[in-house]
Amino acid sequence: MRIEKPTVEEVRAARGNGIPDVLAKGLDVVFCGVNPGLYSAAVGCHFARPGNRFWPALRDSGFTECILRPQEQDRLLEYGLGVTNLVNRATAVAAELSGADLRRGRGVLKRKLARYRPSFVVVLGIGAYRSAFEAPEASIGAQSLRLHGARVWLLPNPSGLNAHYQRSDLARLFSELRERVRDS
Repeated sequence: MRIEKPTVEEVRAARGNGIPDVLAKGLDVVFCGVNPGLYSAAVGCHFARPGNRFWPALRDSGFTECILRPQEQDRLLEYGLGVTNLVNRATAVAAELSGADLRRGRGVLKRKLARYRPSFVVVLGIGAYRSAFEAPEASIGAQSLRLHGARVWLLPNPSGLNAHYQRSDLARLFSELRERVRDS
């Protein structure tokens, strides 16, 4: 994991690289991104690109007390949270992934959930979820599907490239999840 900003060459060279999961047994929530972006893979941290709203959404919704820096991702475990990806292969944009990539990622995610047994798994990306889980009508919020006992929740991708959802929208949606987690 790096702390300094990567060079343009390092970002380009990160294509295809992965990022280690931040997981432990019995977590309350495992957040599942679509796949690492090049910047994140270059620094070795989830949601690391400046402008990504994942870390602010966690704080704004009350999951964490402060906005963690991507380099502090291991602190998620202190809050009963974890993070992984459907596909652990860096691309410039998630649209570079095929439906087959996402469906294979579903299988990998299921194996992780069988091992770690969180209470909730939250997929961060509507289109990716619909493709990976072959659920074209899925919408934001709780899903009827359970994976190895974990309740499945769907939230928008927090990438700064996702202009459909502003930071305040993400805070509200993450807060709804937090309320459900707290009440379970």
